[in-house]
Amino acid sequence: MSDTALDVTGWTCPAPLRDHPRVVMGHGGGGALSAELVRHVFAPAFGGEALAQLGDSAAITLGGARLAFSTDSYVVRPLFFPGGGIGDLAVNGTVNDLAMSGARAAYLSCGFILEEGVEVATVARVAEAMGAAARVAGVEIATGDTKVVEAGHGDGVYINTAGIGLIPQGVDLRPQRVVPGDVVIVSGEIGLHGVAIMSVREGLGFEADIVSDCAPLGGLVETMLAVTPDLHVLRDPTRGGLAAALNEIAAASDTGVVISEGRVPVPEPVANACAILGLDPFYVANEGKLVAFVPREHADAVLDAMRAHPLGRHATVIGEAVEAHPGLVVARTGLGGTRVVDLPIGEQLPRIC
Repeated sequence: MSDTALDVTGWTCPAPLRDHPRVVMGHGGGGALSAELVRHVFAPAFGGEALAQLGDSAAITLGGARLAFSTDSYVVRPLFFPGGGIGDLAVNGTVNDLAMSGARAAYLSCGFILEEGVEVATVARVAEAMGAAARVAGVEIATGDTKVVEAGHGDGVYINTAGIGLIPQGVDLRPQRVVPGDVVIVSGEIGLHGVAIMSVREGLGFEADIVSDCAPLGGLVETMLAVTPDLHVLRDPTRGGLAAALNEIAAASDTGVVISEGRVPVPEPVANACAILGLDPFYVANEGKLVAFVPREHADAVLDAMRAHPLGRHATVIGEAVEAHPGLVVARTGLGGTRVVDLPIGEQLPRIC
């Protein structure tokens, strides 16, 4: 092999170089590149104890009340897909981020960034979907803003929503509370949202219709908290999928996580579609699922309550937190071996939320 230095400036790769000097799609994928951008650019610039939590929403105290506060932006392509659209996502995504702190969302803000030339009828369809989703979730869209960018400088409609909600007394959901022995529960079948997006984006026809799982999780969380407020952490596995959510919790809690690969509920159509597309369903986004780390003594009761709720009827215990390999997620395979389930570097499926 020659010792001549290689010029890699013209290379492209689905997992970009970690020291890439410019923003790449993977920086928005919820994986390692996203984490590096937050850790090395945004967190040092902004500072603050609330931001340091780095959860789905920030738990803050204001006027004696404990609030959850969250914001998210939605750039999904296409705007409408089986099971929903950008309007549903914009409501449910922020409602769910608040729910992961145990809060029932109360109010949302809504910012529309519209591309010049988009049809007003399309904007109206999105707005109507948002209103309907807000009513289902029991939240009010209280304020908003609209901006328009020149044709060719957007993609029809982008939306930002922010939300606030009250955290009940006695509820303290954060990854630092995870301890070895905690039981890991996933609320249902994974991978549906990401594969539903890909099916319409790429014009793929699968043997079975795959519909996004986009839904508000506040009611399911309330059901779980009614069993015990002593849940340790909740996370909705959106960008980066189940793998990213588990890795973030393992790293923040400094515990290991072991899951049984065969117990993770992956519906057959999703598994087949992922096999065709070369994807791992553990890394595919969800928009109506949650992962819970529950003290072992409460796990059976919480699981039963979840299965009695429409959004948790396929809830399953998939693993546990362990003392070994802190910060690392490991899956036991069907062949009796183990594999590391690492944090994704870039993004398997861009623009899905």
